[in-house]
Amino acid sequence: MDVRTVAVREGDAEITGDLVAGPEAAGVVLFAHGSGSSRHSPRNRQVAEALNKAGFATLLVDLLTEPEERADRADGRYRFDIPLLTRRLTAAVDWLARDPATASLDVGLFGASTGAAAALCAAARRPDRVAAVVSRGGRVDLAEEALDDLAAPVLLIAGSADEPIVRVSFAATERLHVQCEVHLVPDATHLFEEPGALEQVTGAAMTWFRDRLGRR
Repeated sequence: MDVRTVAVREGDAEITGDLVAGPEAAGVVLFAHGSGSSRHSPRNRQVAEALNKAGFATLLVDLLTEPEERADRADGRYRFDIPLLTRRLTAAVDWLARDPATASLDVGLFGASTGAAAALCAAARRPDRVAAVVSRGGRVDLAEEALDDLAAPVLLIAGSADEPIVRVSFAATERLHVQCEVHLVPDATHLFEEPGALEQVTGAAMTWFRDRLGRR
């Protein structure tokens, strides 16, 4: 697969992404990182590399500009700005619809922590483009307004030891009107740092996307 750095515009802002795509890709998965992270998140990159090996294109994108990231590191002012993150992620979905390498592919969204809230909101905004959503340790409670409007099936992955996320994940399933599942990784905490935990996340996400993404 080809690897290239891309620029996505949203309003006056320009954000950067890393696209891996090939001519036989089975779909494209767009990653939304969590609080205080970036497209260089080692956990998201590990999942993305596994998806690439399984035949999926991936786009890991920074949802903040460099000045915004510096300000966020100082005081955290942007990491919980779900409307801003949603606009940026929606712009990335629209960019995938225009790029020749991905225009014919169904889009899956993989969101972590606050990025999962943005993923749910972006999926609600683009029901004709987003075919599936996976949340990893997601703050889906921050996307309550979008839950009633989702058309894409949703997989909510949580560590069984991450009680707050387990609680909000099951609560979200009561609001969703689409196919949805909660996948608990035994004994895992919020960052899935336990041996084998992230591999379980990857396997569950891969199965979810494989069954739901394809070429248009």
